[in-house]
Amino acid sequence: MSDRPMRGRRRYPLKLRRRAVNWAHQKPSWREARPGVIADALRRALARPSGNWYVVGAARDVRPGRPLGRTVAGVELVLWRDESGKLVAGPGACPHLGAPLKDSRVHCGTLICHWHGLALDGGPFAGWEPYPAHDDGVLAWVRLDGPGGERPLDRPVVPARPEAAGSVDAVYTGFGVCEPEDVVANRLDPWHGAWLHPYSFVDLTVLSTPEGGGEGHGDDGSDAGDGFAVDVSFKVAGRAVVPVRAVFTAPEPRTVVMRITEGEGRGSVVETHATPLGLDDRGRPRTAVVEAVVAASDRPGFAAARAAAPALRPLMRAVAGRLWRDDLAYAERRWHLRGTGRFPG
Repeated sequence: MSDRPMRGRRRYPLKLRRRAVNWAHQKPSWREARPGVIADALRRALARPSGNWYVVGAARDVRPGRPLGRTVAGVELVLWRDESGKLVAGPGACPHLGAPLKDSRVHCGTLICHWHGLALDGGPFAGWEPYPAHDDGVLAWVRLDGPGGERPLDRPVVPARPEAAGSVDAVYTGFGVCEPEDVVANRLDPWHGAWLHPYSFVDLTVLSTPEGGGEGHGDDGSDAGDGFAVDVSFKVAGRAVVPVRAVFTAPEPRTVVMRITEGEGRGSVVETHATPLGLDDRGRPRTAVVEAVVAASDRPGFAAARAAAPALRPLMRAVAGRLWRDDLAYAERRWHLRGTGRFPG
């Protein structure tokens, strides 16, 4: 981790650059973005335990009174909330005649099949066995020991986040033809930021890398010694930017966390979770990108942002969606090249 401090905190978060950036005149980053460094970081991430936990989506998408259907790692799932609001997950097919339980109804916390009225309260019944589920307040997780194949953990590896009472969160979900490792590799390549996303980032400098497998933990509990430290400015409008320092780490094989460590929004995180879905009708792997943005600030005006959270969330999702339009193309291209044996990494 670089010990070069940023300049003192500004009274106002915005900085006005002297001139607009000419995209073609940026300093090339390809020499620093060595395939071996990215591959080594990816290899270490894939070796970390997940405990067989997979992110399904936003916790708020599983609403009281309504089931939610998903397919994860080729397993058809249904999720709902019981009468106490606890998250419940299990096979998506009714044990009676195979009806899709995602189309059923929830009455007083009990899932009632719409074909013949079989009722499931979340406990084992007639061969239907629930899966362990976890609601971390932002995301919904399910544990699938069959596809996972690891030693199970009681809870998923959830990154440290700002306190819910002082933050605003939004969750974006996108889909790509690739495998989870291609999404993780994208996030473990911070050098592409200002080149692939010039509408969002400028003045990007990678300060340190986990080359050599650094050890140590940051003050926020993140494995900062095994992360990429980056100085970057978020573009606002015209020459106005917000400079920050961020660290990218991978706490488990399908998750990459970007944490702002200095500058505006210190402590805010962007969690990118890559969830395998299964094969499409052409036999290609499909992966869901579930990205949780948890923003925080100690500025007095941030209280207004928290109050306006329902209106802000669609905007936050739209910003993430624009970035992932490009990043999913990157991940899909990487998967394609790997499949043809032409990927240079």
